[in-house]
Amino acid sequence: MPSPTSLPSWKALESNYSSISGIHLRELFAQDPDRFNKFSVQFQDLLLDFSKNRITSETFALLLKLAEEADLKSWIEKMFSGEKINETEGRAVLHVALRNRADRPIFVDGKDVMPEVNRVLAQMRDFTESVRNGEWKGYTGKTITDVVNIGIGGSDLGPYMVTEALKPYGKPGLSVHFVSNVDGTHIAETLKKLQPETTLFVIASKTFTTQETITNAITAKNWFLETAKDNAAIAKHFVAISTNAKAVSAFGIDTKNMFEFWDWVGGRYSLWSAIGLSIALFIGIDGFEALLTGAHEMDEHFRQTPFEKNIPVILALLGVWYNNFFGAESHAVLPYDQYLHRLPAYLQQGDMESNGKSVSRANQKVDYATGPIIWGEPGTNGQHAFYQLIHQGTKLIPADFLAPIHSQNPIGEHHPILLSNFFAQTEALMKGKTPAEARLELEKSGLAGDALEALLPHKVFEGNKPTNSILFERLSPKTLGALIAMYEHKIFVQGVIWNVNSYDQWGVELGKQLAKVILPELKSEGEVAAHDASTNGLINFYKQVKAKG
Repeated sequence: MPSPTSLPSWKALESNYSSISGIHLRELFAQDPDRFNKFSVQFQDLLLDFSKNRITSETFALLLKLAEEADLKSWIEKMFSGEKINETEGRAVLHVALRNRADRPIFVDGKDVMPEVNRVLAQMRDFTESVRNGEWKGYTGKTITDVVNIGIGGSDLGPYMVTEALKPYGKPGLSVHFVSNVDGTHIAETLKKLQPETTLFVIASKTFTTQETITNAITAKNWFLETAKDNAAIAKHFVAISTNAKAVSAFGIDTKNMFEFWDWVGGRYSLWSAIGLSIALFIGIDGFEALLTGAHEMDEHFRQTPFEKNIPVILALLGVWYNNFFGAESHAVLPYDQYLHRLPAYLQQGDMESNGKSVSRANQKVDYATGPIIWGEPGTNGQHAFYQLIHQGTKLIPADFLAPIHSQNPIGEHHPILLSNFFAQTEALMKGKTPAEARLELEKSGLAGDALEALLPHKVFEGNKPTNSILFERLSPKTLGALIAMYEHKIFVQGVIWNVNSYDQWGVELGKQLAKVILPELKSEGEVAAHDASTNGLINFYKQVKAKG
């Protein structure tokens, strides 16, 4: 595909931006009372309202044309059919196969992957049910009360986010914990709460060589053996998600309890695979399969629905509109559901590791903006933290607001108060407050004269801030699966538009390579002089202070 900036629709969008950038959302709503119906889409119990975006019908048509000219339909079929669209690593991209509940054959190198997917899913069912029903015992004959997932990146962020989101569906008496950071504090604080005889460790590392994960796993094993005293007991308390049977066995794990996944599963898209074992242990395999079903149904919506009613496509195109034409540098994800408090962090990896690229599929440096900075916090916490900047700051920050209609905890007036803030914030960001409205408000409060004039500018809200509102009936496993898949496909669409490979991550390599050089230097005697002046100075300062004890 050529550079997106050379496409006719891109040129037309530049012109459209020039003509509408000065129009306020208030005007657009005043001109079209049917704007909500025109710019909202429903899929099952999920509603996307994108009417509070700075677009007209012409803008929307041009964005859809951009998707068409970028050959998006063809790219969607390439992914779903198992073509190796991750060119730099020579791999297919088939997280959709992991949740292919229709069990359609999907081929990679002429082989249908579904029998293997189903085999591992059946293995997960047998194992998780044995742990949950108490049949699986620890080395002293006690049942498991705590599961510790040790992984990093996609082996941590996805399972952690999902188990937090689905806490109401968790098994009473079974707690899940997540250790990712190689900082010893993370595992030390986790282990303080646990008993070796009732703890199960899930070690998630495809190669079983990931530095952070294996360092934490060895610490966990040593802690366990301080009490168990017997290497044979490891097999009852450690399982692996890996493809390296030799290393798993050498660690002491029974390879019958090694759960496989494949190179066509990217880390940040892997929670649907055996990487989701901690999810299935916590909510049960039926709940896990409901998560898969929700994602599969969103996959079908994405694959089959015309672009003008296609939720992931619409979200992606709106993101391109602000990123590339308004110059927005970030995008906020604001869930009004405390259970989704890890969603922004999860999407940071999903989006920024996927589309944080500056080289195109044509192996050329791009001359346009690609992936935005993703950030956010749950409402209403964010309202008392950073919403000030969104409302009255100098940066344009498009935002997604997400909320359930029904709370999992319907206590008193909590949920109506929460949702009143949800609705109010998107309205306030859209409408703002004019100088005339602010003046009238101040006059009614009794202010006048110079005091009023001095305060007036601070009370004005520009408004015209774009938001998407995403409402769903209840945060169930099925709904969560659909929401995650929705964002995955949004990210894919934007990668297609920007002509980048959303499925490699070469940018994570350099720091790891340099860390391997520096680690022995931290242990050696004498000053270091092999780096730049700053890095030398930092390492030598560390060594001097460390030597003092």
